[in-house]
Amino acid sequence: MNTEANAPITGAEIVVRCLVEEGVEHVFGYPGGAVLYIYDAIFKQDKFQHILVRHEQAAIHAADAYSRCSQKTGVALVTSGPGVTNAVTGLSTAYMDSIPMVVISGQVPSHAIGQDAFQECDTVGITRPVVKHNFLVKDVKDLAETIKKAFFIARTGRPGPVLVDIPKDISMHKAVYHYPKDVEMRSYRPVDKGHSGQIRKAVQMLLSAERPMIYTGGGVILANATNELTKLCDRLGFPITNTLMGLGSYPATNDKFVGMPGMHGTYEANMAMQNCDVLIAIGARFDDRVIGNPKHFASNPRKIIHIDIDPSSISKRVKVDIPIVGNVKDVLIEFLTQLDAAEQKPNAAALSSWWKQIYEWRGRECLKYATSDLVIKPQQVVESLWDITKGDAFVTSDVGQHQMWAAQYYKFDKPRRWLNSGGLGTMGVGLPYAMGVQMANPDATVACITGEGSIQMNIQELATCKQYHLTPKIILLNNRFLGMVRQWQQIDYGSRYSESYMDSLPDFEKLAEAYGHVGMRIEKPGDVEGALKEAFAMKDRLVFMNFLTDPSENVWPMVKAGKGLSEMLLGSEDL
Repeated sequence: MNTEANAPITGAEIVVRCLVEEGVEHVFGYPGGAVLYIYDAIFKQDKFQHILVRHEQAAIHAADAYSRCSQKTGVALVTSGPGVTNAVTGLSTAYMDSIPMVVISGQVPSHAIGQDAFQECDTVGITRPVVKHNFLVKDVKDLAETIKKAFFIARTGRPGPVLVDIPKDISMHKAVYHYPKDVEMRSYRPVDKGHSGQIRKAVQMLLSAERPMIYTGGGVILANATNELTKLCDRLGFPITNTLMGLGSYPATNDKFVGMPGMHGTYEANMAMQNCDVLIAIGARFDDRVIGNPKHFASNPRKIIHIDIDPSSISKRVKVDIPIVGNVKDVLIEFLTQLDAAEQKPNAAALSSWWKQIYEWRGRECLKYATSDLVIKPQQVVESLWDITKGDAFVTSDVGQHQMWAAQYYKFDKPRRWLNSGGLGTMGVGLPYAMGVQMANPDATVACITGEGSIQMNIQELATCKQYHLTPKIILLNNRFLGMVRQWQQIDYGSRYSESYMDSLPDFEKLAEAYGHVGMRIEKPGDVEGALKEAFAMKDRLVFMNFLTDPSENVWPMVKAGKGLSEMLLGSEDL
């Protein structure tokens, strides 16, 4: 790489230097013709490590997870055509969950764009709906500034993935390298500070509440505001619920935590959400899986305070009374300041009565399940995992019943320890997520909870794990069904299990061994704890644990589609 001051360098070398300037340590990718100049420049440097995945989708998922668990901006590199179309699912996954990430894609040479050239696709057009922003670089002189803008856009405001599409000739052309320290964009100026007057009104409303509720989402974690949230909740003494994306933003072992809300939330969380008189939503978006039917949700009058960095999320699905636009951390800091200065205190008598009601709802023990000496219950596996890891593992999951059991039974006390696809519900993320987590946290305990359907969607990444000595423990809750599909078919489709039965499964233990890892098969409930202990004792090996679980077990509670939060099914007896 040319290091002479002010000497022109290639676009590929500019890309590498920009990534170094941004402090990038890992890039997940897969090479192809349109990015070979960039890969050649990567070969000549030693500032960051490239991780060769086996499929572009896994590259995006791994970069996504790297960002989720590390507070850094994930970076991925893919080629043109099928490389970038394979990346679209990962981009959409990150976009739905507001994950900061920069993806660099190759494009055919500039003169060939629009000519149906080999491996050409309209990357900007295809990815526009699933990224926060994208760029097509048309001049090598604009490349460094474009990459700077990409990182700035990705991690500010409401975070999200940004794609930079680089034609092959641009990566070959030369320009003098200059990486700007700052960028100014007239059309993009995110607001950080909340309106003081609105915050004052919100504080007064909360202190006057008789049945208050704190409802938080992934925005609290993305804003690194968990300490401020904990202080707010503890000072007020209010009940709190975290969404699927917000788990870990407040300690799940604390008595004020009433569980996750929504479709598979706890009875007490859903009843408190439905019956509170003042609800403060922090970094959450009232999505359909959380509040159920909006008309049912609105049937009980309540005042709503909504804090969010994205103004378009406020009053999008639910009309709110006090909107506060700003970065969650900054808003909560001022919230705490105004709370300390307020002469009024929470209504202790009303709050005591409200907690009494919540404890009555909690007494329903909605997460209690029937144990068995004959067949492994999936809930038992997750509870044992929590015991053995002392609740301190990074846990990734795929999507389905196993995802919900992980959310319900693994008590997350810390942020950024729970990684799953919340918005898009992407099967296949679990293993690449575990890879990204371990690259960011090489000495951490990493567990991937998955299903036999999900794991096969990116199982080729077992090869990547072998190459880079990644050692997550894979916990397959194998019920021989597409479990969540089967559950819905049982409840809503007259038990007609159309194409949800997996009757041609591989021998997962031998498959894991074929990739050079350790495979285990666990069939008896009494062997669950011992198998987990044995697996986690093998710190230098990836262990694939195939738990044969009860194929008839369902996730309860459940709010059926179109129903309201208080219309929960607590078990099969409610069908």
